[in-house]
Amino acid sequence: MRTLIRSAAALAAVGLTLSPAAASAEPTPSPGAATVTKAGTSFLTATAIAAGQPVQVGASTGDHLYWSFRAEVGQTHEIGANVAFPKGRTGPSTWTVEVFDGLRRRQACTAGAQTPTADATATGVTLGCTLRRVRPWAEPWSGDPLPGTYYVRLSVTELPEPDLGLPIDVDLLVSVDGDGGASGDDGKLAAPLVPNTRAGTLLTAEPAPEPVAEEGLSLTGWLPEAGSRWVWTTAGGVLAAVAGVVGFALTRRPRRP
Repeated sequence: MRTLIRSAAALAAVGLTLSPAAASAEPTPSPGAATVTKAGTSFLTATAIAAGQPVQVGASTGDHLYWSFRAEVGQTHEIGANVAFPKGRTGPSTWTVEVFDGLRRRQACTAGAQTPTADATATGVTLGCTLRRVRPWAEPWSGDPLPGTYYVRLSVTELPEPDLGLPIDVDLLVSVDGDGGASGDDGKLAAPLVPNTRAGTLLTAEPAPEPVAEEGLSLTGWLPEAGSRWVWTTAGGVLAAVAGVVGFALTRRPRRP
């Protein structure tokens, strides 16, 4: 039986290198978990799987394969997939693994080769996607992961037309980190986000109120200040009236006796 995650030698054959630390961090199936041998072709027909349950199916190049799994609060899920190719391919191909929540919103991957490309001589390709931690609540406009059913879609996005329909073997596994009872969003702030750099003075006693200066009475206090717009407006009006009287006197015809 073909193992779920291929060895480092097989990864080197497809042009990928994997360090020992990364190899130990890859998803591993749960002991005694039953192997799933089928996949859906849409969201409505997605095959339900559990975390740690291995998937091994045969399909054709160009098929869209769907699986669904349940996510609880505080869990972080990692999806790992291997696609084995037949011999005789004519060119490179690009594959992708996508994860959607119950509202069909695509969830972002924080790690993993989500869209790798395999050249024409490769015998397989490895894909991966690590989701964000499931939150207990989120704003309606945000795309944060919430508890519920999630969907995994494996498909090919670019390939030569002669390779369409070639048989492939797919291994997939969903692993989970977290017990589902705690949330990574709950906690206590140890220090303020923005420290106060302009601290005030500590007062030991109530300060005495400052005396208020009394305003002196002035007979000219109601007059506008010199240079204000009221002064200029008044002066302009007086000059306009004088100019009008002088102009009328110069242009008026004398009366005859």
